Amino acid sequence: MHELSVTRLIQAPPHKVWAVMTQRTNEWWCPKPWRAEVDFGARKAGAMSMATMYGPDGEVNKHPGFILAWEEGRRFAFTDAIVGDLEPSGPFMIGIFQIDPEGDGTRYTGRARHWTPESMAHHRELGFEQGWGAVADQLKALCEES
Repeated sequence: MHELSVTRLIQAPPHKVWAVMTQRTNEWWCPKPWRAEVDFGARKAGAMSMATMYGPDGEVNKHPGFILAWEEGRRFAFTDAIVGDLEPSGPFMIGIFQIDPEGDGTRYTGRARHWTPESMAHHRELGFEQGWGAVADQLKALCEES
C-alpha cells in the first residue's frame, strides 16, 4: 500500500473530536493562511463532496470528491477518482480521516492512500507532512479549546 499518514493524540473525548471534524470542518481543513469551504453533501457513502480552498493571494482550488465511507463517530473517507455522475477522474488519492478512543483522549489519524509509489512520492514532495501536519494541529487545537 502506498500510504502517507499523520496522527495526533487529542485531549478531548471522541464525540467532541467527531463534532469538530464534521461540523467545524472549514476551520481546520487546510493550512492557514488558506481557508476552506467543505460540503460533504449527504454525509454517507456514495455522496458527492466539494472542498474549495482559498489562498491568501486570491487562489481558488476546487476539489470535487466522492465519499467512500461515512461511519458516524469514527471515520470518513473520500476520493477524487470519481466525480459528477460516477465519472472517472485522474485519481490522486483516497483520503481517510479516522478517530479512535485512546486513554482519556482521542487518536486522530489522517491517511492519504495512493495508486502508485510515484503519486505517493509526488504528494510527499508537495509537502504532505507539513500540510497535513498543520491541519492535524489545527484540528487538535480546536478540539482542546475549553
